[in-house]
Amino acid sequence: MTDMEKKVMIRLCAKSVADTDLYETDKEVQNLIDWVCLSEQIKENNNTIRNLTGEYKKIEPDCWEGVRAQLERMKELCKERNSLYEKQNELKGQKWKIEKSLQR
Repeated sequence: MTDMEKKVMIRLCAKSVADTDLYETDKEVQNLIDWVCLSEQIKENNNTIRNLTGEYKKIEPDCWEGVRAQLERMKELCKERNSLYEKQNELKGQKWKIEKSLQR
């Protein structure tokens, strides 16, 4: 399935659900939608983590020259990245629970 086909399918499903009360009344529909949303959040977080890591690696060589501001930025990047890793683990846990309930 192409990316365009996937986008069309998701939009069609979203419109169908938006025009009904399926999300509130059908637990499987709710789990499927939540799974898709969590998967997208995980992808976005992974992209942010990669960007932060890339920026860290660009700054790292200059730090050895004693640039204090860059060291501080590296600390901020590490804190932000670690926070996102924690959030990723929470999201993956939620996704895992949904997957388990979908297997029943």
